[in-house]
Amino acid sequence: MYKKAIYRIVENRPLTSSVWRMVLEGDTEWITHAGQFVNIRIEGLYLRRPISVSDYDEKSLTLIYKVVGQGTERMSCMTPGEELDLLTGLGNGFSVDVASTSPLLVGGGVGVPPLYNLARKLLAEGRRVQVVLGFNTADEVFYEEEFRKLGCEVHVTTVDGSRGICGFVTTAIKDACSDFDYFYACGPEPMLRALYDAVEQDGQLSFEERMGCGFGACMGCSCETKYGSKRICKDGPVLTKEEIIW
Repeated sequence: MYKKAIYRIVENRPLTSSVWRMVLEGDTEWITHAGQFVNIRIEGLYLRRPISVSDYDEKSLTLIYKVVGQGTERMSCMTPGEELDLLTGLGNGFSVDVASTSPLLVGGGVGVPPLYNLARKLLAEGRRVQVVLGFNTADEVFYEEEFRKLGCEVHVTTVDGSRGICGFVTTAIKDACSDFDYFYACGPEPMLRALYDAVEQDGQLSFEERMGCGFGACMGCSCETKYGSKRICKDGPVLTKEEIIW
């Protein structure tokens, strides 16, 4: 289920040269799981823009987005007080109902944001949470301290070695992470596939995909799994490791 609603911008500011944080005030009743997303209507553009929810409470939600095209460029120019038309509560999100006491969260680039609310939920249940945040360079790193303030054990990796561990998220997992019994991941597909191949534990992976409607009607984001065809926007974006076909 999803809901169309109007939200008011209360904050919109840059975190890095290309990544922005937007806080919206409005009805969050339909957001029930970490990893769900919203679909934003941008005036003058035909398709809505899907953005993962980084965090939410009873009255507000936080979006973190990267400026990569016309839609997100317009979003970065919006100011507090403006209103946005959203389809909210989309996607299945991550499930925390798994037998895990020490989960590992792995995020790459703009795949980092949906892991923040997930970390809060897991920590609230008394679980030990390790987090690996992967970026290309130090200039792209964001939310490292925010995860630490929650109480997570945080490892940052950059491809060029300018911050944290030099290499990819799989490098950090091999060199710095220990005793995790389950994993959650969100990021670009090459990262997810490398993680799938490198980690023996079960887990959940959130996929990024181009979407038309965002709620399962157009079938434009369908993919094949071991259990048949699934729509990333509605049956995903989170799939379990066991059902994925590369």
